[in-house]
Amino acid sequence: MIKREVLSQLEKHLPSDQMTIIIGPRQVGKTYLMNQLKEQLQEKGSKTVWLNLDNEEDKQRFVSQADLLSYIELQVGKEKAVVFIDEIQRKDDAGLFLKGIFDMKTPYKFVVSGSGSLELRAKISESMAGRKQLFAVDPISFKEFVNFKTNYQYEDKLADFFKLEALKTDRLLSEYMVFGGYPRVILAETAEEKQSQMQEIYRSYVDRDIHALLHLEKIDAFNNLLKIIASQIGQLVSIAELTSTIGIDQKTVRHYLFYLEQTFLIRKVTPYFRNTRSEVTKAPLYYFVDVGFRNWLLGLFGLPEIPQPLRGHLFENVVFNVLKNQTELTPTRIHFWRTKDQAEVDFILEKGLGVIPIEVKYAKLSKLELPRSLRNFLTRYKPSKGFMIHIGYEGTGEIVETTSMRLLPFYKLILQPLEP
Repeated sequence: MIKREVLSQLEKHLPSDQMTIIIGPRQVGKTYLMNQLKEQLQEKGSKTVWLNLDNEEDKQRFVSQADLLSYIELQVGKEKAVVFIDEIQRKDDAGLFLKGIFDMKTPYKFVVSGSGSLELRAKISESMAGRKQLFAVDPISFKEFVNFKTNYQYEDKLADFFKLEALKTDRLLSEYMVFGGYPRVILAETAEEKQSQMQEIYRSYVDRDIHALLHLEKIDAFNNLLKIIASQIGQLVSIAELTSTIGIDQKTVRHYLFYLEQTFLIRKVTPYFRNTRSEVTKAPLYYFVDVGFRNWLLGLFGLPEIPQPLRGHLFENVVFNVLKNQTELTPTRIHFWRTKDQAEVDFILEKGLGVIPIEVKYAKLSKLELPRSLRNFLTRYKPSKGFMIHIGYEGTGEIVETTSMRLLPFYKLILQPLEP
């Protein structure tokens, strides 16, 4: 069993009258988490109902709200009970459907999950304001991965483990950067089994999400786009260049990229500007929600070690995912900074008027040496603090202009979120 940190958050939300909505990529363990909640409730004597819209028989219960509530009442009566609904994205107008049920003031608590879809990301958020709380479940984080691989011996003292077991930590990071964080891949024991699991994850994604959403008869252009994005993580993405390379129009390229985001496969990062209009019109970057999936697309999955400079890009992607997980469903936004004369900073955390510049280096640094680009950003925006994240130990800081810069080990980042 791989312990998930989000489980405790879900447990705390169970007593709430709000609906608990669990979203995230396919195959990251949403159903597993719901099953754990269900088992805990049953052990306490609580009544539960389980419905899965991938099951044709269960799907018939959702013809109308009245039909669904009649079925639930048949199972548990009119007493308090927890109703679990899996794969809600299979229901048309899911947001309005759930809103209607909530507004009926039933005695039932609803825990609902689904993979990426417009309905979940947009319609549920719009129609269920104040009626639900969203919980995002991503692939296994590096912190969860380390705890699992060390049999939870150091669960409460990971900082000591990272400090005293540097070689083992480096090996675990290398393994994570190659295979990523899908639970089925981590649990597979051999490289061949991991390869097979990732292939099945990809096939499931294409067959169940992409065909359902885009109705593609020819998948070649979509696959080519996906591979190009995989080869360009951390690099500016030009729609015009993608159009020329793949041979499809710009509207279709934008359409595909949009759905790749909606299905939780990639995440877009926009540039940091004080001028919002400039931010919207400049080219974005993309990172993969799971680096193992990205490696599989490029034929790098299962290599003993990813060659340089690809390791640097993968590490940057891993750091981005840590930052994204820490800022999920908060006001903090993640950007990058790049100027016309090629000055750049990897990440900018923005919350209100506060910003934190972050530079990422896949290297063990002994002292803080700031690139000219980062110094330019500090001079221009004068943030109160900034960080250079690396895989070594904590080093001395430096005051630049009015900014307190720190050399921060990656392993400290995963234990303590950064706050603008």
